[in-house]
Amino acid sequence: MSEPGRRLVHASGSLVPIAYVFEVLTWRQVQGLLVLALAVVTVLEGLRLSGRLDWWVYERFTRDYEAHWPAGYALALLGATATVLVFRPTVAVPALLMLTIADPISGVLSSDELAVKQGYVLLVTFGVSLGIAGLLRVPLLAAVLGAGAATVADGVKPTIAGYVIDDNLTIPVAAATAMELGLFF
Repeated sequence: MSEPGRRLVHASGSLVPIAYVFEVLTWRQVQGLLVLALAVVTVLEGLRLSGRLDWWVYERFTRDYEAHWPAGYALALLGATATVLVFRPTVAVPALLMLTIADPISGVLSSDELAVKQGYVLLVTFGVSLGIAGLLRVPLLAAVLGAGAATVADGVKPTIAGYVIDDNLTIPVAAATAMELGLFF
């Protein structure tokens, strides 16, 4: 497995929200693009998990615990798509960037992918996530709540019935939900 390669793939997911920020894509186009990508990835994952598709890229970029479960990239796309369909761009865009920027930075700093991350890694994740929200002018309370939610989702990976609840799925949804609550209050 190529961890630097995984981090690069992760970070490349920033292109879509950044394209929205710079008005290259409309929000409807972002939503449509992610729905289309999720449809394609669902087919690919179905083929991979059934054994009908065995590309070298899967062996190189999937973790051992993803061999019989949906891979992280598919869960990231599922979480991102749900986020852009449910939440407004004000919270969805920073939530996606927390996934595509803060999470790979956290991954580079952490040593054990399934353990609760060390305190300094959590602080970096929180700081990067808060910085992203701040750059995108999310009000302070919402930014702090979103960064906190992204940090918890990234820092703790529970296992339920032998399945790791991947942070790629939970980071954007948790961060957007927390920011939306922060904006409400």
